[in-house]
Amino acid sequence: MAYDGKWKIILSDFDSDDELEMLAVAAMAMEKLNTENSSAIRRGSIQGHSVIFRNRVEGHERLYRDYFAKSPTYPPNLFQRRFRMNRSLFARILSNMEVYDPYFVQKKDAVGNIGLSPLQKMTAAIRMLAYGVAADVVNDYVRIGESTAIESLQRFASAIVAIYSDLYLRSIT
Repeated sequence: MAYDGKWKIILSDFDSDDELEMLAVAAMAMEKLNTENSSAIRRGSIQGHSVIFRNRVEGHERLYRDYFAKSPTYPPNLFQRRFRMNRSLFARILSNMEVYDPYFVQKKDAVGNIGLSPLQKMTAAIRMLAYGVAADVVNDYVRIGESTAIESLQRFASAIVAIYSDLYLRSIT
């Protein structure tokens, strides 16, 4: 799904880099923790593992209607409170994520089912950072599995450090 037209409207009211700097510092800390605690990555089907149908499309549509539609369900002040940043900053970061890491681009899986949207992946990561909660806390609203939420957070933190470290982060003194 292309977001270009929708994000141009949201990006037009961007006015502050303070929140982005705070997010970059938090992401750098997460990146350091991930590097120290890295373990083997497992992929593929697990025999006997149950698959939970989460209705990803419905999750994306609800998230979009609630916060990103032309007339969202929740006003900007609630977005700011829940995401710890304004919508335009969120949109700017999301746009940069999609360019930097193909993980944040919506794709179809091997069966042809539509995967999670960039909004769902980044919302899970942001909420885990903003509230300091475990991955399974965000899965109900965002419609994302725990392991996918963790992967989204790890990739988000890595991308934030790679994209914004030169501009916003300084070396430790």
